[in-house]
Amino acid sequence: MAYAFTFWTCYSLRNEYAKVAEMRLHFLASKKRRPDQFTDNTLVVLVRNVPQDQDESVSEAVEHFFLVNHPDHYLTHQVVINANKLAKLVQEKKSKKNWLDYYQLKFERKQSRPMTKTGFLGLWGEKVDAIDHQIAEIDRLTKEIAEERKRVKGDPKCIMPAAFVSFKTRWGAAVCAQTQQSRNPTLWLTDWASEPRDVYWDNLAIPYVSLTIRKLIVSVAFFFLTFFFVIPVTFVQSLANIEGIEKRAPFLEPIIEVPFIKSVVQGVLPGIALKIFLLVLPTILIMIAKLEGLLSISAMERISAFRYYIFNFINVFLVSVIAGTAFEQLDSFLRQSANDITRIIGVAIPMKATFFITYVMVDGWTGVAGEIFRLTPLILFHLKNFFLVKTEKDREEAMDPGSIEFHMAEPRYAYKSLLDPRLIINIMLIGLMSTKVNSQFTPFLIALVVLTIWFHLFCKGRYEPAFVRYPLQVAATNSSHEAMMKDTLERAIEPNLDVKSYLQSAYIHPVFKNEDEEKDEDVDEKIQESLLVATTRSRRNTPAPSKCSDGSSPLLPESVSENAGSQRL
Repeated sequence: MAYAFTFWTCYSLRNEYAKVAEMRLHFLASKKRRPDQFTDNTLVVLVRNVPQDQDESVSEAVEHFFLVNHPDHYLTHQVVINANKLAKLVQEKKSKKNWLDYYQLKFERKQSRPMTKTGFLGLWGEKVDAIDHQIAEIDRLTKEIAEERKRVKGDPKCIMPAAFVSFKTRWGAAVCAQTQQSRNPTLWLTDWASEPRDVYWDNLAIPYVSLTIRKLIVSVAFFFLTFFFVIPVTFVQSLANIEGIEKRAPFLEPIIEVPFIKSVVQGVLPGIALKIFLLVLPTILIMIAKLEGLLSISAMERISAFRYYIFNFINVFLVSVIAGTAFEQLDSFLRQSANDITRIIGVAIPMKATFFITYVMVDGWTGVAGEIFRLTPLILFHLKNFFLVKTEKDREEAMDPGSIEFHMAEPRYAYKSLLDPRLIINIMLIGLMSTKVNSQFTPFLIALVVLTIWFHLFCKGRYEPAFVRYPLQVAATNSSHEAMMKDTLERAIEPNLDVKSYLQSAYIHPVFKNEDEEKDEDVDEKIQESLLVATTRSRRNTPAPSKCSDGSSPLLPESVSENAGSQRL
């Protein structure tokens, strides 16, 4: 049965791995440039640790380096600007505008000027008019944003030694991203650039030298997080032992001995308690990944998924086994000879089968299958609606249920998290069989472990490169497409495509992209003020402009809408 389960697992994983790898390569071979969404990041390379030069700026150094070393493929570049302070000011202004809308709605409902305190969260400080205070704060932030934007654009200290380099062809980008650019391996580091929407801009301003220190700190933090989590897991395991509960709390014995309660305590309660402890773990892991200095959201999710898998393996599996066997069998270990320890473990480990079966059932109900009901987003919406929602915009954001989080779902069904347990099970089965009468079958299980490791190495070498590198020769469904051939074909189909203008503003920090939008909002506000007259009607009862329309209200007369359109033009 061990051979049957292992062969079936490997067969299924190989088919799925091959299918997904084929889909990945087909996607790389067939996807087109989309200037409206900037999805084709296979033309862009992120270069970091650009050496400082007193005679030229970072931008000039990047341009000179790539014109010399990649003259036939280099197109343009965009240096990385440290705009973190500017981004915080923009976010703060957005929050103040939201508070202003809230106080204006409150004023319209109650017809009395709302008051607030100037201290933290309005809890203390001088009592002032809330609307006037928020308007003054918005004006202050507008001036600070303008000054900071001007400073960031003109201050050389805000230019980071990194840049997004665009290439004319995928071939040139692939060669640059996958080769060493300098004799010094710590300079001119190149890697594929993440899609603009995937870039985590706050971490681009982190110096490269500090990334190593951050990784060390995060590794230590993750170790202690895993270590201290042993305490609640051990406590949960004690719940699965009725005898242990009765020893620690004798007054609960009459209640626990009721058949229904006893079955719940032994079967469902430990799994639910352990699942509750694990609910906050993905959020903590994402926070740790941000502190590590990773440059893309997808990279944070991948490393969080890996750590979530490691955490579950150590705490849910190993610690549960140890807490449920070694602690319970401690007296036996002390009294028996060293030769009997393997036999004791072989007998004790299968005793935890009930807990793991019930935990798998609970995990299935509360995991991806439970997402059908979307209970968590529903509960979070009502909590946000009760405590946090102030305006209709807040309510729209609270109503967004989001999607299934990758770093929570992926560790359960990924290739590695299915094959590794299969290998561990075979090793544990060797230990278990060695304690039984039929120990002569142990060598056959050793061969199965070797075959499992060989299968992993085969899949890693055959399919994994499709997910970590952009191949110069891309295998599609029934044919082969070289990256250079794809570039030639694309130029033939779209001869007038201006790649340079397409990539010119793709990797500009979002705060600079929103600069024109803020100006347009200010103009629209002035236009609306000139068009709309004072009314006693509540804003809550006035329909907002449709997101699909051009922004004109369906309740305005045609003449007014035309005037508004002409004023915008």
